[in-house]
Amino acid sequence: MENYNFYNQRVLLRCDFNVPMEKKRVADDFRLKRALPTIAFLKKAGAKVIILSHLGKPQTIKNKRQRKSRLTLKPIGQRLEELLRDRVLFSKKNKGRYAERLIKKMRPGGVLLLENLRFDAGEEKNSLKFAKALALLGDVYVNEAFSVCHREHSSVAALPGIMKHFAGPELKREFEFLSRIVQNPPRPLVVLIGGSKIASKIKVLKRFLKIADYLLLAGDVANTILAIKGLWMGQPSPTQEEVSLAEEINLTDPKIYLPSDVLASSDPRGEHAVRESGPGAVRRDEDVFDIGPGTICLFSDIIKQAGAVFWSGPLGCFEKGAFSRGTREIASAIARSPAALRLAGGGDTVAALRRFDLADRFSFVSTGGGAMLNFLAGQEMPGLTALGFIYERN
Repeated sequence: MENYNFYNQRVLLRCDFNVPMEKKRVADDFRLKRALPTIAFLKKAGAKVIILSHLGKPQTIKNKRQRKSRLTLKPIGQRLEELLRDRVLFSKKNKGRYAERLIKKMRPGGVLLLENLRFDAGEEKNSLKFAKALALLGDVYVNEAFSVCHREHSSVAALPGIMKHFAGPELKREFEFLSRIVQNPPRPLVVLIGGSKIASKIKVLKRFLKIADYLLLAGDVANTILAIKGLWMGQPSPTQEEVSLAEEINLTDPKIYLPSDVLASSDPRGEHAVRESGPGAVRRDEDVFDIGPGTICLFSDIIKQAGAVFWSGPLGCFEKGAFSRGTREIASAIARSPAALRLAGGGDTVAALRRFDLADRFSFVSTGGGAMLNFLAGQEMPGLTALGFIYERN
């Protein structure tokens, strides 16, 4: 990108502005801010910057009026305009003559945001027809959305195949940092996996059992494994699918560290009946909302030895004061550690780092959630393949 003449070129910039919204306002602008340097670079180069993104899952909303009302990108364009301190045009169409007319009026250095790509069913179907319709709007394609590169969608996989294309600098940074974790990390490598959705994390756990020195587990991922091992009797019990998935990994591997104590409560708000407990002593009317002080000490001591740390997924319900200590203390331990490489990623993990004001203390914070885990697990990444990246696959 640095050596290409973008002046007066129509640049289709694929970003991931699929961000949390509250009352039609952007609730978390982390992903928008990460795209700002690339947008500023293209503006300075005199490009006509045409931003492509999606928001939510519009095809699940049958009522078209409700779909457009709930998932329009217009409020995102307004927030982007505030961050850029410059005008951002908005096209209520994501292709066709309406968008073409707006682009034709743009001056070099201008910015236009197209409407939600997923309003067209062809986006998620990886439709070549839809990709060709998008290609008519631009001269050059730039992908700055690592977090959607695991999707075989039209604007990610098909579009770069029919246009001159570049990987954006932020996407390249994500690729390089995550590659370091799986290829040649400083030792010892400590990996911390928390949060929920064990089904999405089994493959990355299996890979890290091969390459990590310590694998620390917390959250629902740990609870599921503890339940399968008969060490936790809480509810809900693991599903048969979760049991089958967990059986794919060696649960007795000495690299695996599970919580030795937890904060349990029958009150999900954490306003009363909160108590420290061993996992096996959690009552059936209680649930686990955080790791306990003993586990915090154990995990922190391991992190102090790390040459590299990778963290994905909170250790408890950090949004609630009574259950925030585990995530806050472990995030602080990583931030203070002497590790040469400190990486974190995933939507809830990013939210925790921003809440505790620790994001700047990490070597890199990935914008990806599912994409990051897929890459680390060695799974196919259609968006990277389309850009010509070479990466390890299982």
